[in-house]
Amino acid sequence: MAKRDYYEVLEVPKTATADEIKKAYRKKAIQYHPDKNPGNKEAEEKFKEAAEAYSVLSDPDKRAKYDQFGFDGLNGAGGFGGGGGFSGAGMSMDDIFSMFGDIFGGGGFGGFGGFGSSRTRGRSGERKSRGSDLRVKVALTLEEINNGVTKKFKLKKLVPCQHCKGTGAKDGSAAETCPDCHGSGVVMRTQQSFFGMVQTQTVCPRCGGEGKIIKDRCPHCSGDGVVYGEEIVEINIPAGVAEGMQLSVEGKGNAGKHNGYNGNLLVLIEEVPHKDLVRDENDLVYNLLLTVPQAAMGGAIEIPTLDGAVKLKIEPGTQPGKMLRLRGKGLPELNTSRRGDMIVNVSVYIPETLSKDEKAAMEKFQTSDHFQPTPSIKEKLFRKFRSYFD
Repeated sequence: MAKRDYYEVLEVPKTATADEIKKAYRKKAIQYHPDKNPGNKEAEEKFKEAAEAYSVLSDPDKRAKYDQFGFDGLNGAGGFGGGGGFSGAGMSMDDIFSMFGDIFGGGGFGGFGGFGSSRTRGRSGERKSRGSDLRVKVALTLEEINNGVTKKFKLKKLVPCQHCKGTGAKDGSAAETCPDCHGSGVVMRTQQSFFGMVQTQTVCPRCGGEGKIIKDRCPHCSGDGVVYGEEIVEINIPAGVAEGMQLSVEGKGNAGKHNGYNGNLLVLIEEVPHKDLVRDENDLVYNLLLTVPQAAMGGAIEIPTLDGAVKLKIEPGTQPGKMLRLRGKGLPELNTSRRGDMIVNVSVYIPETLSKDEKAAMEKFQTSDHFQPTPSIKEKLFRKFRSYFD
């Protein structure tokens, strides 16, 4: 993929603020997230491209160098920019998730976190296995997104073996120190290379990096310490989440072998389309269809919101395409006290068929001065029409 201007990648002007850049990256990350585009290499490349652009434009120092010198100004600047982006820096998808996991709000919610190593060290320095992550999808209505919701899942997952209490050893027998790595979990290998003898440290193949081996294995779990089982998991989904966000629930994934650490549960958010409302970021859009008499004479109209119906005053002579805004009637912003607005788009229904009496009445209206658009009204509507193409 040819390297593109970072502002073009995120579709923001060069004068964009830090918040505008963050918002644009969030939108691109959701659009091209791997969970929404499984097996799509083009989407994966665009996901990486957006992360590279954000890594530069979100850093004031890198952004200043990029604005002044372009890509040449980033050489040696570190990060994703300078020197060829992801391929040159050797960045993987997991690296992106770990670096930008808080872009959707911290605390483990809304980010792309939850990816980790299969081996990790405990407080005492011993190596322990880490169970793999689990992924589930949850479909939420706009009402649930508006208020937050608690969801329960029945998960089929790896759980500790009850017969050996997760140790993997038969009848409570103890594990032995690995004779190959002497308990360190790593071994040194020496290889001949162009530069001479090179020594490298690798995970011990005999014990898998745990530093211990089990000679007398539990017959129920074959020595792994884990078996397939079920667990009911209850999670609290905060208000304000959006389509494509991923929640990471720590420790609710598969159990690690030999009493290791549990993986995480990754919950991908999907939105159920609403019958009346359309979501635009944190704003909600409602299309209000008026009759000709309602638009001409005005009056009070009830419209739906996520908190129940509200009355809306329609001014006499309301034109099609008029936008009305109800402050604070949109969705909450994740992890803040701010809320979006309700945008009411006014449309007017023109009858498709008329009775003989109705047609006679309309013919009378046709000659009335009040039914003829004035030049100022024409100009106002034309300006609005032109604005759609600016």
